[in-house]
Amino acid sequence: MAADQIGPNKGANVISTEGESVRLSCSYDTSSSYVRLYWYKQYLNKEPQYLMWKDAGSWGTTGTPADPRFQMTTSETFTELTITSVTLSDSALYYCALRAGAQ
Repeated sequence: MAADQIGPNKGANVISTEGESVRLSCSYDTSSSYVRLYWYKQYLNKEPQYLMWKDAGSWGTTGTPADPRFQMTTSETFTELTITSVTLSDSALYYCALRAGAQ
């Protein structure tokens, strides 16, 4: 059995202008029927900050983000983070993560 994997899609380095919307996405592969996906952001020389989570697929629920400009979608193979009206303070390294296994 292959290990669970997740990673950024093409275009992982995103450059934007303030006020625009940005989409970040990751694809994942797992044999588990239960998958929870997470997004984090990390500023230079700081600890990663949790943004939100969602169960994979349309049936999932979402952990409430601290900032309503951040929205997350998921499918059986990818997760996407959309940031609307980006600002300079959104400049950071963003991580996607998955948790696969029993609920």
